[in-house]
Amino acid sequence: MNTKKKKLLPIPKFKTEDEEREFWAKEDSSKYIDWNTAQRAVFPNLKYSTESISIRIPSSILNRIKAMANERDVPYQSLIKMILADRVEEEMRKYAAKKA
Repeated sequence: MNTKKKKLLPIPKFKTEDEEREFWAKEDSSKYIDWNTAQRAVFPNLKYSTESISIRIPSSILNRIKAMANERDVPYQSLIKMILADRVEEEMRKYAAKKA
């Protein structure tokens, strides 16, 4: 195993994000970063990108969702997102199990 440490180049300072993006698109990052010592980053407060959609839901279902949200003291749209996220995860697990 090679124990000799590779000499890394200093990462330049960038004036803009676009300039940095262009630089990393063209350069080999291994000249600047020792990926063997890299650690996985965790961003617990990172917010997901969201997209607004419009869907038609029968009034009876929406009223039931609003009642459930009221009981849980959460906004009904947040409850809808939670329900959808749970169901998507469930479906993904089923799909993965079928593929295996």
